[in-house]
Amino acid sequence: MKFDSMTDQAVAAEIGQRIDQIRLERNLTQQQLADAVGLSRVSYAKLVSGQGKFTNVIAVLRVLDQVALLENFIPEVVFSPIEQLKLKGKQRKRASGSRGASTNSGGELEEKSEGLDW
Repeated sequence: MKFDSMTDQAVAAEIGQRIDQIRLERNLTQQQLADAVGLSRVSYAKLVSGQGKFTNVIAVLRVLDQVALLENFIPEVVFSPIEQLKLKGKQRKRASGSRGASTNSGGELEEKSEGLDW
């Protein structure tokens, strides 16, 4: 599946459908899973349709014994050894951004040109 070409809502709905498929493979009803998580059946149905809270997604994955899937979701990123030496043991908390770049209304970076403005 190509998430790049999907809207955020479509990606959320696809993740919800995948979670629901795991539920069906475990032969659990929506109500049974919702009760195990501490949600209402309606809240679970919203989660499956892509409208759930991220903490509820994690809770459902935990009940389904699938929390390990989160490791692949956003893998841990480790700075290079040289970058760690530069930081001298401190943990980086801010991004410096790139000089000469700004964001357009779509959130994409645009390079500013240093040439003439005419």
